[in-house]
Order: sequence, then C-alpha cells, then structure tokens
Amino acid sequence: MLKDKVVIKQEKKARIRQRIRKTIRGTADRPRLHVFKSNRYMYTQAVNDENGTILAAASTLEKGFRADHPNAKNMSGSEKLGEIMAQRLKEKNIGKIVFDRGLYPYHGRIKALAEALRKGGLTF
Repeated sequence: MLKDKVVIKQEKKARIRQRIRKTIRGTADRPRLHVFKSNRYMYTQAVNDENGTILAAASTLEKGFRADHPNAKNMSGSEKLGEIMAQRLKEKNIGKIVFDRGLYPYHGRIKALAEALRKGGLTF
C-alpha cells in the first residue's frame, strides 16, 4: 500500500522530534524552552518535564506584540520574541534553560530567537 506524501512527512517529523527529545529534559530549575514556528507566527514555551507544566509562554500572536510589530514572521520579530521570553523567565528567577529547537535547523529565525535569549541573560 502506498502512503500519502503528507503521512510520510508527518512520520519523518515525528522521528526527528523523538530523537531530539530523547536527550533533552526540562526541570524546575532548568526548564526546556520549546520553539514552534508556523508560516505566520512563532510560539515559545518554557516546560518543566518532571511535572508536565508550562512555566512561561510567549508568541508573536499576542496583542501587545502585534501592536508593536505587525510583521511577526521576520528576523526582527524573532529577536523581539526572544527578548520578551527572556524577560518573562527572569521575572520567575530562571536563568538557565535547555533550548529545544524542535525539528527546525538552528538557522534563521530560530538562531535569531536563541541569540536574543542569550542577550536577555539566559544561559544554555
């Protein structure tokens, strides 16, 4: 039976996610910062994998972000999102994170986000 191309793509992405998540675990002291990007928006979450809770979240879809940056899918939008997320984590006294880029290569918007997080005072 032939598989649909979409199903093959989904299975490939799932394998990449599983391979990365085997080695990355978030704790309360050092949460995992997960990144998801769509064609229009970016979302970040700081996750404590021990309890399965989300400690902080930010996205380019938020009202305050959209008012300042109408075009959220470019490099400057990613940098601004990193600054916002770093500020929210600093408010919760979190200085170290584990960066989970998901299935995206460390390039472009993901790299800009990571550099902004480092500039905001987070270490990973």
